[in-house]
Formats: sequence, C-alpha cells, structure tokens
Amino acid sequence: MMKRQKWRNLFLILILLNLPLLHSCAKKSGVEKIKESGEITVVTRNNAHCYYTYRDDPMGFEYDLAKAFSEYLGVKLKVITPAWEELIEVLNTGEGDFIAASLTITPSREQLVDFSDEYLTIQQHAVIHANNYQIGKLEDLEGKTIHVRRGTSYEERLNELKGEGLGIDIVLYEDTPTEELIRMVAEKEIEVTVADSNIALLNRRYYPDVRIAFAIEEPQSLGWAVRKGETVLQNEINKFFKKIKKDGIFAKTYESYYANVEIFDYVDLKKYHRRLKTRLRNYEKVIKKASKAFGFDWRLIAAVVYQESHFNPRARSFTGVRGIMQLTLETAKEMGIENRLDPEQSIMGGVKYLRKLYERYDDAKDPDRVLITLASYNVGHGHILDAQEIARERNLDPHSWSSLEEILPLLHYPKYYQKTKNGYCRGREAVRYVNRILIYYDILKKEAIT
Repeated sequence: MMKRQKWRNLFLILILLNLPLLHSCAKKSGVEKIKESGEITVVTRNNAHCYYTYRDDPMGFEYDLAKAFSEYLGVKLKVITPAWEELIEVLNTGEGDFIAASLTITPSREQLVDFSDEYLTIQQHAVIHANNYQIGKLEDLEGKTIHVRRGTSYEERLNELKGEGLGIDIVLYEDTPTEELIRMVAEKEIEVTVADSNIALLNRRYYPDVRIAFAIEEPQSLGWAVRKGETVLQNEINKFFKKIKKDGIFAKTYESYYANVEIFDYVDLKKYHRRLKTRLRNYEKVIKKASKAFGFDWRLIAAVVYQESHFNPRARSFTGVRGIMQLTLETAKEMGIENRLDPEQSIMGGVKYLRKLYERYDDAKDPDRVLITLASYNVGHGHILDAQEIARERNLDPHSWSSLEEILPLLHYPKYYQKTKNGYCRGREAVRYVNRILIYYDILKKEAIT
C-alpha cells in the first residue's frame, strides 16, 4: 500500500513539473505557429484589385498589403485563390491563415470569422450603362433585374431591399468577378449590377460606357478575416494597419492602385479606347523596340506617346514641339533625330531622351523615379531641380513623387518661382500630365493581367 502511494506521489510530482510545458503547448498562438513555420498563407481573389500577376510579377492592392504584413511578421507570404464562395471555408479548414480579399464586414460573416479593424470604407452602388437614363434613383430599380455574384454583400443588400418591398429580380452568378459583370453592363449584355465604390471607380476607366448611378447601401467597412478565436493574429493585423497608416505605407499602396480613379473624362477615355484599336497597332512594333532598347515597359511608353500626340505623327503644339513624341528641335538634334515627323525616329529618340532623364534621378527609387522622369519630360529637368530644392526647404523628400506632386504647382506663383533658378513653371500641368499617363498605362496593363 505504501509502495503504491509512493508511486502515486511521484506521478503527481511529474505532472506538476510538466504543467508549464503542457500549458505552453496548449496555448501556442497562430502567430507563434506562423513564425515557427516561417510562412503565412493569405486567402485572396485573383482579380484586378486583390491579386494578379503582371509581367510575371505578383501585385494587387490586397497582395501588396499582405506582403507588407508578412514582412512585418518576418515570414514569407504564400497566396491561395479559391472561389469566392470558398474563401471562409478555406480559412476555417486551416488551409489559409487570413483572408485579404476586400471583404465587407457584415453581421452574417461575423458569425463565421473574426474581422480586423476597418482598413477601408466603401459603399455599394448600382452600375448601369451611361446611356441608361431611365434609372436615376433607388426607386427606379422597381421591376428591374439585377445581376450579382452569389455569396456577396451585394446579394445580402438586394435581398434586404426586396424584403422592404422593392420589386426586383436578382440573378446570381457563380464565382463571376464583379469587373466581369461591369463589362457586361458596358456591352449591354445586362442592364444593372452592383459594385463597391472602389471597384466601380477603378473599372470605369476600363469600361467608360458604364455609369456609377447611386448608392444602395450606407458606407461599409472592409476588413481582413481570421478564424474565430485567433485573437493574437487579429491583434497583430490591427497593430500592422495602425503602423502603415501612420508611416504612410498604406496611403502609398492605395495611391499606386487607386490614384486618380475620381478623374474621369468620358470623351477622352472613349477616344483613347478607340485609338488603341485603330492607331496603336501602327506604332506598337517600334514602341516595343524602343522600350526594350532603353529598359522601359512598352505599355508605359505607349501611354506617353498617346499623352503627347494621340498617336498622331504630325502633331504640333503651339510651343513648337512636333511629332509623335512632341520633341523640341534642340532635343531632336541631341538625340540624333533628322526628321521629327518620322514616327520611328521620333519614338526611338523620345524614349532615348526619357532614359537620359531617368539616369539623372538615380537618388529616387521606382516607381517615384519613373514618375519624376515623366514630369521632367514635360516641364524640363531644371524645374524638377527647383521643385526638389523647395521640397528640401519644407523637410519633404525631394526624391519622392508625392512631394514633387505637392510642390510643382507652387512654381506657378511668383512667391515661389522668383526664388528659383529656372523661374515660372506650369507645374500643375506636369502633375496632370503624369496622372493622365498613369491612367492610360493602367488601362493598357489590364490587358496583360494573367
């Protein structure tokens, strides 16, 4: 009996000694497991605003944020892109660690996952054809058929409206991207769809024949999702968003994808889309040749050519610049161009000159370096130097495009340009010039998304 008691006491002592170890194993958080594995898996969507590859490089608004988060944790990022209806299921089965897919925070989803704090505010809008004048307010949807993807917050809201007495028919699509439904509206295959404001604004430049009509819901929040009870990971995500919103990384990432989405010139974009089909093919070969020779993305150069001349080799400005790349006589001579009206000579010389400017801004990193180069092509290197000097005086980064975007318009005013070496500058025009090129470039890039 005494012997049995002795063994029992020894067994209890061993259990007590190992309790801390058992406790630590039981309480190991998802973040600890992620750091031990050296990898975190994001569940997202393969589309124009979440994640895609361009020229074999991964990108996308959600992808860039997720990549920054993985670096914040000190681990590698793995991406999986299941069907829309499977996002939460894939998360909850443990295949992924978090969802970053422009997911709206809704009561029904909060029953299935835990959301991070809001990182972006959006609003659902009806999207119709630009020529559809019969639909101007919510009540005009009465009797209409509205097409949306199944399992979305759009479907939830439309069912709410239907329950409130709005007589609408809802057609649901299986795993069809919102941008595809927007395309269908543009081509009059369907009459109405619904899209979040950020998606609608971005796709309007690709499909200028659509109109973002009116909001059908109050503003909503986007959040990243984690499994129920993953409090440590949820807290890390919240701390990450606070950090990048404070240090400017979030704003820079947002700008790289959604910059100037509010700028919309229907006539200009319609003309651009049309000329991509009718004129670009005449110069695409030489644009690609020049771009390859001087190390630029040919789509960016095509956007520059369009901004300069609308693909018109005989274009002439009131300032005396001529040709498809609108070169001055001095620049043409410097680049070895004998005839500015010859498209091939003009494009080769213009891209060569762009490369020369690019080499001057080696203190800047891309994409800032490219954007500063474009502004320099428009207003000249001297005015860029002036703007950089004012940026320094204001404790702004002179090698950041966002700084120069703020400073260049000031060179229109005597208060500023009288103190500079190169004087008056139409700086606001340079900013507009760069922004237009970015819009044209983005439209061309979309064609190459894989």
